[in-house]
Parts: sequence; C-alpha cells; structure tokens
Amino acid sequence: MKRRVAFKTLGCRLNQFETDSVLTDFYKSGYEIVGFSEPADVYVVNTCTVTNQGDHKSKTAINQAVHGREGSLVVVTGCMAESQKQYLENRGDISYVIDNKSKVSILPLVEAHFNGEILSPDNLKKDVFGFTVAEKSFHTRSMIKIQDGCDNFCTYCIVPSVRGAAVSRPVQDILDNIRKVIDLGYKEIVLTGVNISRYDHEGLDFTGLIEKILNLEGNFRVRISSIEPEGFGQPFFNLFAHEKLCPHLHLCLQSGSDRILMQMRRTYRLQAYRDIIEELLKRYPLFNFTTDILVGFPGETEDDFDQTCKVIREIGFSHVHTFKYSIRHGTRAERMPDQVPEKVKQQRSQAVRELAAELKQQYRQQFIGKQQTVLVEKITKNGLARGYGQHYVPVEFRPTQPGTNFFEPVTLKHLAAASHDFILKG
Repeated sequence: MKRRVAFKTLGCRLNQFETDSVLTDFYKSGYEIVGFSEPADVYVVNTCTVTNQGDHKSKTAINQAVHGREGSLVVVTGCMAESQKQYLENRGDISYVIDNKSKVSILPLVEAHFNGEILSPDNLKKDVFGFTVAEKSFHTRSMIKIQDGCDNFCTYCIVPSVRGAAVSRPVQDILDNIRKVIDLGYKEIVLTGVNISRYDHEGLDFTGLIEKILNLEGNFRVRISSIEPEGFGQPFFNLFAHEKLCPHLHLCLQSGSDRILMQMRRTYRLQAYRDIIEELLKRYPLFNFTTDILVGFPGETEDDFDQTCKVIREIGFSHVHTFKYSIRHGTRAERMPDQVPEKVKQQRSQAVRELAAELKQQYRQQFIGKQQTVLVEKITKNGLARGYGQHYVPVEFRPTQPGTNFFEPVTLKHLAAASHDFILKG
C-alpha cells in the first residue's frame, strides 16, 4: 500500500511555495497526498512565527498532528522551527524539527527513517533555492520563489533571524521554473520571497527580472506578492502596461505616522509611499492596492493611530491585513518603553477592520459594468465559477465551459455580500 502524507501550511506565500514543492517530492515518490485531518503515515507542518497569532496557529496544527497519531511521523519545519527549535525538540512528540534551509530535504529524511537508516537533521542538504518545480499544488496559481532572507531589520520583525540574510535566486533558474510550470498548465504565477523588491542577481534588479518574465512565451499572467515600497522608478511603473502583469500590489505600509515608521526602522516615509500610489493611479486608475497595517507598536499614541486611519481612508485600499504588534524575542522593539495594552491593540485592530471593509466595498463597486479576465479556480455546488480577475477582485459567474484553470472574460453586473466578503457577480 502507498504511504500517506498530509501537509499543513501556516503563514506567507513563500511557505506555500515551499510546501507545494515538498508535496511534489512526495507525490513523485509514490506517496498518496491526503487531508490533514485524515490518517497518514507522515504529517508535515510548515509553521509561521511572525506574530503571536502565527505561533498559536502553528502550535494548534502541531497538536492536531500528534494527537492520537501514534506511529506516524510528525515533521515540523518553517520559521517556528528556527525561533523555537529547543521548545519543539523538548516536547517529545515531534519526530523531526527541520530548519528552513533544510526544508528541501524532508523527503530524503523521511525515506531514510522508513528504511531504518540514521540521518541526522543536522546533516541534511541545505539549499534555500533547491526546491522541486511544483507539479502538485494546493493552489490554482503557481508560486515562484525568487528571493529569500531580509537585511532590513525592522525593530519589530523576527524574519531576518529565522530566514537569514537576503539572497537572490539565479535568474535562469527562475525563468526555467516558470517555463516548466507554464508547460504544466498553470495560468498564473505569483512571484514570492521575503523581500522581493531587493532582488539583485549579477546586476539584474527586480524590474529587470519582471521584464524578462513578461517576455516569456505562453498564455499566462504574473502577479507580484507582498512587496516593500522601495526601489521603484519609472521603468517599474511602465511594466504594468504589459497585459501579462496584473495591476495589483500588496504594498506594505505598517503605519500612517512618520514618527512610528522611524521607530519601526522602516526604509521609507509616508510621502514616498504616497508618491508610488499616486504615480500608479495616474497611469492605471483602477490599480488595486492592498496593504499590511501593524497596530499597537510600542509608543503608538491615539494621534499616531488616527493618522494611520486617515491615510488608509485617503488611499482607499481594497484590503487591509491588520495585525496586532507582538513582542518577538531578540528584536529591538521588545526593549522599547510604552508597550501598548492588549485591550487598546484589540480596539484599534477592530477599528481598522471596520474601515477596511467599508473601503473594500467602495473599491469593488467601481467594477460594475466593467470587464475582468477571470481565472476560474473552483466550481460551486450550484454550478457557478469562482476566481479572481486581473485586479485581484473575486468574481462569481455562470461559466461557458466546464472545468477550472482557464481564463474567461466576464462583464460584472453587481456586488453581492458573501459571508464577510463582497463578491462581484458576472
């Protein structure tokens, strides 16, 4: 009988890319991929530790993997395996704790275990770019890792400690990876990494890399994942005139107060951020901006928070990922005075979520009567197709053909609430 393996991924798109690659390794070696709640021989938990919530979700997934699963291997990897390695190893119910650099070697480790061999995690191959092209995936889109690590050392952030120094993947490897996933039938690729705007390989910067990707042959489109607002210029703005590049950026803001941005040790100020927004909206009026907002940073006053809310409203983000500041051990912010009470963080987080919901509806309302090219990702029980348009707006419509993973132009008729979200109906 085939051995069975289950995966659980927490956190960022980079983790998603790496899980898809490891999943492909297991699939090509004859394993059956099953749901995380099903019985399996191996459970792989790819963790996140960016916030307390990430820690909590990761621990919940680990507990789910080990509970009542005697005889199964439990492999924990990802950023928590870096930041809390001793805690995880001392639990006694986890088979292996694997760091990010060794994540590519999970399959050889598991195979050695089942073969009765001794293979220490410390002796595994370490390569942050050695991942297999993801032939199997939990997603319709194909994540493409172009970069890893970060050198910014924002005062609140643990990522440089758990991902290491910034390093860029060779351009030819990226292009080959993209060609392969296009040949496999993927229609949308998402460029991901820790700090992708800092991409630099042998003098080729992020803008130059995208230009090379857009020149590849094939019926596909390109989406840029979360990115820092730095290093942009006219050549970068010009790229969005290309039909293959989606007019959407998740442009990290964190705070609308310059004073707080300085305390965070961010590399930009508010006006520079606004300049990027204004330039792109001048060229592409429906350009979609989403962002991250961190509330409750040490020393954040009501005035600082009001400035943030004002900026959010003025820019009109279509989505705001809001998270409360969490103390990360070893960061400079851990030692800062004037830590904000948890109750205040909760109130501010709720206020941003309510504002963001209002702005999301306003942004999506603009698309009524307009057309989006939708990548069909799923079919609902009542036969409707769901997917995202090029502006990263969710669309539901009656398809003209069966199946998924195809582009269809859809004229949007009205906006409907679906649970906590707003779906554009075609």
